[in-house]
Amino acid sequence: MTQDQASATVTDLGLADAEVERQLSVTWGSRPGFWGAIATVDHKIIAKRYVVTAFVFLILGGMLALAMRLQLAEPEARFIGPDRYNQIFTMHGSNMMFLFAVPVMEAMGVYFVPLLVGTRNIAFPRLNAFSYWIFLFGGILLWLSFALDTAPDVGWFAYVPLSGPEYGSGKRADIWAQMITFTELSALAVAVEIVVTVFKQRAPGMSLDKVPVLVWAMLVMSFLVIMAMPAIMFASSTLILDRLVGTQFYNPAEGGDALLWQHLFWFFGHPEVYIIFVPAVGMVSTILPAFVGRPLFGYVLMVMALITTGILSFGLWVHHMFTVGLPRLGESFFTASSMAISIPAGIQIFCWLATMWAGRPVFRTPFLFVIGFIVTFVIGGLTGVMVASVPFDTQVHDTYFVVAHFHYVLIGGAVFPLIGAIYYWFPKMTGRMMSERLGRRAFWLIFIGFHLTFFPMHILGLVGMPRRVYTYQPELPWGSLNLFVSLSSLVLALGFLIFFIDAFRSWRYGAPAGPNPWNATTLEWTTSSPPPSYNFRRIPVVDARELPSPENGEFAVASGLRTDRRELLVTSVVEALPEARESSPADSVWPFWAAIATSIMLIWSMFSPWAVVWGSIPIAITLIAWFWPKGSAEDES
Repeated sequence: MTQDQASATVTDLGLADAEVERQLSVTWGSRPGFWGAIATVDHKIIAKRYVVTAFVFLILGGMLALAMRLQLAEPEARFIGPDRYNQIFTMHGSNMMFLFAVPVMEAMGVYFVPLLVGTRNIAFPRLNAFSYWIFLFGGILLWLSFALDTAPDVGWFAYVPLSGPEYGSGKRADIWAQMITFTELSALAVAVEIVVTVFKQRAPGMSLDKVPVLVWAMLVMSFLVIMAMPAIMFASSTLILDRLVGTQFYNPAEGGDALLWQHLFWFFGHPEVYIIFVPAVGMVSTILPAFVGRPLFGYVLMVMALITTGILSFGLWVHHMFTVGLPRLGESFFTASSMAISIPAGIQIFCWLATMWAGRPVFRTPFLFVIGFIVTFVIGGLTGVMVASVPFDTQVHDTYFVVAHFHYVLIGGAVFPLIGAIYYWFPKMTGRMMSERLGRRAFWLIFIGFHLTFFPMHILGLVGMPRRVYTYQPELPWGSLNLFVSLSSLVLALGFLIFFIDAFRSWRYGAPAGPNPWNATTLEWTTSSPPPSYNFRRIPVVDARELPSPENGEFAVASGLRTDRRELLVTSVVEALPEARESSPADSVWPFWAAIATSIMLIWSMFSPWAVVWGSIPIAITLIAWFWPKGSAEDES
């Protein structure tokens, strides 16, 4: 396809722009009513459901954290008993890692990757709908167990033998293991969708050297999910087999190995940190140029650093196991790997600093959260290098120093950029602006409250306070610092409360945003706010990394896509040359029913292995209906 051909529009077919928009709205729009909402496969609607659900889980997990801080505020407190505290501790970690952090980052990819690459929907949209319902049902399972006082109590890492059949009585560990299956199945589905969308649905001309950094970040994250999460799914499945049918994967007396669990879990667990962090890097690299008035410094370096981070993340898992008695040579390798990953992180930070140095920063709320992220993540990264040293890690392992470190990395490295991204893209998602006044107040309360809450935990760890204790004796030197931390956590909670109030208020009453309130240069800002169901009236042709805003120029567009049925443009992997037109599946209720059938089978399997046999029948029925051809190309999956 030549540039002249690519610049032709659908109006060449004799249709006026208004008629094109009307036809596209009918073709790509979702049906009204309850079943229309259930059946929709619009990636934007599903992504917003993901985001809202994940933030609900964040609120619930934050309430559990406040409950733990209330219990630890003074010695020998009796607010929470030991059994309930173990449940709360496990629920907090599992909720934050599996129900909030990973899903919300993938949700941002589901919403923005199709817009950033210039396509009308995500690849495999029905699978996308299925992934949300599975995620939702897995979260409901976990929280329903907590409401019934049968929640998991083995920690978010579920170490054997404590989670095995010898010690983990009842169904608590089984609920944890099946929650893992729910959430990782959902995450794997989304990862596949993002990879295919990036490689095969980019706008014509968007060669790999023109792909936005956020898209690169989501692509790296998706590959990490695909390669890391099968390990934890295998681990949780074998744990259930040990508990339910008497296999001996983790029983040393019968030839199993308890350390196998730790290797499998942390082979997933440490890449998971970067599954959360890498999208945050893409968000920061996208937000920053809009507020400093210049392109991102070191685009190629930034992309290479993202890829390098993803590769190195698989060589770090043993630094969680330095105290289990591994060979010294192995410990030395993982020490070196754990320190080496700071190199691409340092490159990213210097690229951001250079971008700000050469620009003229405008200190709006999204930019404030970016600055807060850089400061906080540097501190977390420095303590990460410290615990990568075997002698130091041996001293602080399982103390509050480690708690402080990973909260600096996870909250500083993921939540700060995420909140900044919400403030930045909220106008695009809703068509309304969030409050700058409330946003600044939320930032300072969150930033100050966070550091006052978690920095003293380093000191608590250095003076010997262990993790995972529900109380302590008054003669130990931890009482005053714990009280300070608990009071500081209220400041942090107040900041989040203001953020949520701002988001809810702005969703309904915020000022109209317009298509591009930040004068940004990425492709999602070239369509209306919020985007229409079809994303783009005309598929753009991209000839530069930095795109003009709609006010500054009109895009060339690709011709050939029909308006009376759902069609996508398929392009080549490297150069994004047009190759074919492809039908995009229509709305369907069958992903919802397939998710229900899968959920019933997974929950039933906690009680009987025959559930896998009999539960597969309704799953097969729903999948047959899902993929059954409807007689017209646009309705086929």
